[in-house]
Amino acid sequence: MKFGRGKTARADRRLNPRKLVNVPGVVSAPSVEMACIIVDLSDGGMKLRLDRGTTLPPEVAVIDVADGVAYSAVVVWQRRQEAGLRQTGAVSLRGLVPARMAGARDAWLRAGEV
Repeated sequence: MKFGRGKTARADRRLNPRKLVNVPGVVSAPSVEMACIIVDLSDGGMKLRLDRGTTLPPEVAVIDVADGVAYSAVVVWQRRQEAGLRQTGAVSLRGLVPARMAGARDAWLRAGEV
C-alpha cells in the first residue's frame, strides 16, 4: 500500500494563460494550405488539430477564419494531427495586409470569409 497524495494535476506553468477556442482555421505556408481547428490560443502560442497528419514547415501562418486574423507562428512540436506553435505576431486580414501575409489573406478569402 502506498501513502501520499496520489496523482495530482500538473500546474500550468505557461507565462500566458491559454483560452480554449475550438475555431476553424487554415494553416498557410509556401506550397502548404490545410484546414485545422485552433484548439487553444494565448498571447504566446496556440495548439492546433490538423485536418491530416502532414508535417508542417518550421514557419507558418495560422488563419482564424471567423475573426479574419492571421498569426505568424513557429512550429514548436508536432505529434500526428496535433501541433503546438509559438505565436510571433498577428495581423488582421480585413483590408490592406503586409506583403508577407498576402498568401494568408488569399487563403482566408478561399475559405469563404470576407
